[in-house]
Amino acid sequence: MKIRYRARALRDLEDIDRYLTARSPTGAHNVVRAIHAAIEQIAEHPRSSEQTSLADIRVKILGRYRYKIFYSLIGAEVIEISRP
Repeated sequence: MKIRYRARALRDLEDIDRYLTARSPTGAHNVVRAIHAAIEQIAEHPRSSEQTSLADIRVKILGRYRYKIFYSLIGAEVIEISRP
């Protein structure tokens, strides 16, 4: 499936990276890599994550880092990441 990012999601990713890089460049790299790996898993299995109280929004929680990735399925071919 194709992944599409909302502008807010891209800003959030940049903010996460900037914040963590200032504290630990290696840690930032690990977290950002884990977020992108989770997004790849979403692309492979888009219906495997929990539904939220909003019918069209799902959430995947990164176990180790506790970040949440909110996304929607747009038709049969597109996943839209709204917040990482």
